[in-house]
Amino acid sequence: MMFSAVVRLSASGIRSLARAGPSYTAPLASRCYSHAKAETDEEFDARWVTYFSKPDIDAWELKKGMNTLIGYDLVPEPKILDSALRACRRLNDLASAIRILEAVKDKSGPHKEIYPYLIQELKPTLQELGISTPEELGIDQI
Repeated sequence: MMFSAVVRLSASGIRSLARAGPSYTAPLASRCYSHAKAETDEEFDARWVTYFSKPDIDAWELKKGMNTLIGYDLVPEPKILDSALRACRRLNDLASAIRILEAVKDKSGPHKEIYPYLIQELKPTLQELGISTPEELGIDQI
């Protein structure tokens, strides 16, 4: 008798679940892609050259810009680095200039041909501004 009562209660419980009103589920997440125009490589480079070429750039803006730039999944073009190194010179900040070169070397990662290419392209600027590379200073061995 007890068993039949349990079966009857459980059966009525299942029926009540089946009769329950429509259940609402959360809408599926959808991605909202931007309809803005994608930035070309040339526009990206021009934006960063303009940023570092600001005559009133301060040390914080320089470091913030380099931190953002190094955070991207790319190695900056020589013209961007040229502009950043010139900003370092305007600020008389040799340490930041050397840090930029070290960051670019680190960013080049396993692609050993990138860093020498960048130094080759930046050599005239480095000589003009009196900036030594980490290798010339011997701090790449530390």
